[in-house]
Amino acid sequence: MIQIKKVSKSYVGEVVLNSISCRIERDTSTVLLGPSGAGKSTLLRCINGMVAIDSGEIVVDNMPLSSNLEKLREFRKSIGMVFQQFNLIKRASVLENVLCGRLSYTPVLPSLFTKFTNIDYELACHYLDKVGLYDKRLQRAGQLSGGQQQRVSIARALAQQPKILLADEPVASLDPKTSISILDLLRNIREEEKISLVLTLHNVDLAMKYSRKIIGLNRGRIIAQYDTSNTSAREIDDVYNTYPEVC
Repeated sequence: MIQIKKVSKSYVGEVVLNSISCRIERDTSTVLLGPSGAGKSTLLRCINGMVAIDSGEIVVDNMPLSSNLEKLREFRKSIGMVFQQFNLIKRASVLENVLCGRLSYTPVLPSLFTKFTNIDYELACHYLDKVGLYDKRLQRAGQLSGGQQQRVSIARALAQQPKILLADEPVASLDPKTSISILDLLRNIREEEKISLVLTLHNVDLAMKYSRKIIGLNRGRIIAQYDTSNTSAREIDDVYNTYPEVC
């Protein structure tokens, strides 16, 4: 479970998150939904410690997020991240990119020389097979299509063996057909791996199809929280039509 307690974040005096509080249940799929600038991506990055919060508290499975580097490294082991722009090393092979997901389990000196263990290679190949790209493992990542590169980034996150998978606008740069295939893949992985999935999305229909819970944000505040089993798209559209005052 992820507990977010009165979390606030500002950049150069601009409030991005304003005392956000919510809970994300274990083994579920949750979408953070809202317009650009709502604070979705910032909240996602706060959850895994990529962005330091100004105030409040984030607790994952009873482990509080800490600013201590050693504790933060341990905290991040359980949280994988998938990015909108893939964040791959384009000149490295697909397999080498996926192995980067094992760095948090590798001693510092060996990791500098990419001396991964047999278990690391087995896990990387296993997850490449799961995303349908085992046969591309020796190819340069930059030679793949956008959809394939996103699959590599998903395999890299899974190689970390996380309990939670965060995905920041994972289909924003993909065409509609490829977007559906990636979201189908993420849904299947969540079910097979028994992990929690948290995505940021803009599209209401996709949010309803691929999540059990939607957390609506606008101007740094939570507008509403929805259970997709008993909520209509028209109700969720209110996320884009409500404009709270940010103080």
